[in-house]
Amino acid sequence: MVEWAVELKDLKKTYRTGPIEVPALRGISLSIAPGEFVATAGPSGSGKTTLLNIIGGLDRADTGEVRVAGQDLQLLSSGELASLRLRRIGFVFQTYNLMPVLTALENAEFTLLLQGMPAHKRREKVHKLFSEIGLDGMEDRRPAELSGGQQQRVAVARAMVTEPALILADEPTANLDSATAISLLDVMQHLNRTTGTTFIFSTHDPQAMERAHRMIRLRDGQIVSDETRGAEEAHVRSAV
Repeated sequence: MVEWAVELKDLKKTYRTGPIEVPALRGISLSIAPGEFVATAGPSGSGKTTLLNIIGGLDRADTGEVRVAGQDLQLLSSGELASLRLRRIGFVFQTYNLMPVLTALENAEFTLLLQGMPAHKRREKVHKLFSEIGLDGMEDRRPAELSGGQQQRVAVARAMVTEPALILADEPTANLDSATAISLLDVMQHLNRTTGTTFIFSTHDPQAMERAHRMIRLRDGQIVSDETRGAEEAHVRSAV
């Protein structure tokens, strides 16, 4: 039996404001294998962010099954979901979500601190990851002293340093210029290849779409296409 990284069955979600109902997801079913590098795309209101939030346990579906790393999220309590997010899922947000009073290193190690890892081990892991993704020498800078691309790399480091099974990234290149976006995508692909971590990210960025090994397009809360291509083909397209 295949152990999927993510498995969704007939997922439905409707938001309600008074008497008004807005369907966000209308019966999403899909399976994502460990180690995939997946992009979701679609117009505003297509359900991309809602889908990521439900996979990450930040929101709950109205009906359907959501399994992440073998666990049915619909059956977990709020505390159990928080524990799963802390140890098994990393998040990268469009607006970075770094704490301005902390240094880059302190931001990156924060989740490890919550996990109770000793300080020397936290710093050893962060230093190694910073070296790998081009942040050497940035450890003591605060977010305001970093460029947008550097801040997003810190956010990626924070998500990756716990060695999660899954990374969820919501429009990770949206606030970056073209060259910086390509550099960040290179970092994400490198980490995907070297660690086997599953990446799922939403995007409007054609460069990000070209890098994806699998492209899922949404419209009006439904999957309208699901295209898979090999990692080598995705790399070739990204270089064109």
